[in-house]
Amino acid sequence: MVTAAGEIDLTNAQSLRDALLSALNAGALGLVVDLTTATFLDSAGVAALVRARRRAGAAETTVRLAVTAPAVLRVLDLVGIDQLIEVHPSVAEAVASLPDHRTEPRP
Repeated sequence: MVTAAGEIDLTNAQSLRDALLSALNAGALGLVVDLTTATFLDSAGVAALVRARRRAGAAETTVRLAVTAPAVLRVLDLVGIDQLIEVHPSVAEAVASLPDHRTEPRP
């Protein structure tokens, strides 16, 4: 799981991208991005999520988002990410939606 809190923008989106790609490079079968405490998401944050989703797709890894803030949900809806990555209202629901509920690295 990767957690991002507060405002996700140009000043910190690179750190989010690095954390997402690191988790994927470690061989995770499923990745939940916890944005439940995020209050803002700009285009740099969106780009980080899209890039991670592309990498995950190439590795046949499932990605889920957990989002609660209406402002963040609106951005995801406006840019269509909710059509690319499943969005859930809690971390527990996002984890439960993963195939086999597995988030451990591949052997």
